[in-house]
Amino acid sequence: MLPLLCEPDALFRAIDPVKPLDLLIIDLGSQDRYLTERIPGAVHIHPAETQATPPAPGLLPAQEALTSLITRIGLSQNCHVVVYDDEGGGWAGRFIWMLDEIGHTRYSYLNGGLIAWKGEGFVCESGLDESGSDENNWAKPDTSHFAIKGNHQHSVTLEELKARLNDQHTRIWDARSPQEYRGEKRNAARAGHIPGAINFEWTRAMDPARYYRLKPLDQLETELAAIGLTRDQKIITHCQSHHRSGLTYLAAKILGFSDVKAYPGSWGEWGNRQDTPIES
Repeated sequence: MLPLLCEPDALFRAIDPVKPLDLLIIDLGSQDRYLTERIPGAVHIHPAETQATPPAPGLLPAQEALTSLITRIGLSQNCHVVVYDDEGGGWAGRFIWMLDEIGHTRYSYLNGGLIAWKGEGFVCESGLDESGSDENNWAKPDTSHFAIKGNHQHSVTLEELKARLNDQHTRIWDARSPQEYRGEKRNAARAGHIPGAINFEWTRAMDPARYYRLKPLDQLETELAAIGLTRDQKIITHCQSHHRSGLTYLAAKILGFSDVKAYPGSWGEWGNRQDTPIES
């Protein structure tokens, strides 16, 4: 079966129609782009379908909406999910976090997503027919009835995070921009960062020269270790809305960090409260 970090050539071989695997390929890029170019067989999900409502959209959708989504895409216990986006991995990583939260453990991230797929010369398919209609060309998976097994093992709540601020074995990975971290740019009622948080912007994990794949893993691990984000620490990652930190959550998993969680409320929740400590 495919590894957690899947390269385009491995996915290409896996979707060979002669020997098909039980794959569910998820596209989390823009809908307009999906209709004109996508990986063959991919099912589209709008990123907003994976989110809650403001001010903390990073949380999971309501149970009814989440159940409707996974039924629509045909998620089953036996299928292997391959997820990608067209931006470098934020939405894809968030979706893998969501799979962790609902108890589905068979998944891969396409390294570099659609950018790497195209960059390596693999063919895309289009959702438009000759008449300009797409109604007969959307990927239409069989609906399913996957049993959600929420376990809360991959997230922390605001109160849980507050209780761990002085834990010497916990590191908070802030995936926002340095300007947001320092409080120079405000996207909530209050600006700054969670006390003790370490800033490593999500884009620093990407390698534009390699079609926005993750940086070579040994290089990425060295850069993280230099600022105190190491395998022996308990890692909690966040951004503004747990979109950018979708990639940092995923990167930590790929690097083999044994204890990584997301704070899905992120700054949208923390920065809009008056009872949360803030540094700037």
